[in-house]
Amino acid sequence: MSTAYFLTGTDTEIGKTHIACALLERARLLGLRATGLKPVAAGIEADGENDDVRRIRQASNVALPAPIRNPYCFAPPIAPHLAAAQAGVEIDFARIAASLSNAQQHADFVVVEGAGGFCIPLGPDQTSADLAVALQLPVILVVGLRLGCLNHALLTAEAITRRGLVLAGWVGNHLATPMSHAAENMATLRALLPAPCLGEVSWRDDGDVCTSAHELQLPSADCFRSPTI
Repeated sequence: MSTAYFLTGTDTEIGKTHIACALLERARLLGLRATGLKPVAAGIEADGENDDVRRIRQASNVALPAPIRNPYCFAPPIAPHLAAAQAGVEIDFARIAASLSNAQQHADFVVVEGAGGFCIPLGPDQTSADLAVALQLPVILVVGLRLGCLNHALLTAEAITRRGLVLAGWVGNHLATPMSHAAENMATLRALLPAPCLGEVSWRDDGDVCTSAHELQLPSADCFRSPTI
């Protein structure tokens, strides 16, 4: 049976893609067919591909057509709702759901990485949170370990469970600038977040997902039970 998760973060630029790739690598180490989706991406490199999409593709051991892995990709590296408006495009959740269904037919483990933070707008009247609800996937929360992350993490967890979604687990991700009292802040997060910690990932300049994969565990199948709100 294929399992899929919606991966979000406490903010932008806190390592969501690195954690998504490390989770895919962890699944691969366990012998699973693993693949990732980046439904909405903004910012295209010189080769015409978004860097997050490229990294997710490289971390997957299941090949998918580009429009399935990344249904919406906009050239300017700006907020996705602004990029979509500039392109005259409306992001269609049904198209993204169809991509997810396609991926699940070929993989045992699927990570769907959201854009930005959990509530980032994707259009005039829809957000990334609405996309998570439409897909009805358990959520993995990446907490970028920096000043302010406690508030961001708790508010995001509340936003997830208030929408009736399952918070399957969270990851503490160390960033380039070390956080003061990181161990104490991790202990606070473990005590207050209503979900298991899937790992604490060290910062590394080389972006080595193989090493990070050994610092993670996959969510338990128990997370597919009805959430407690």
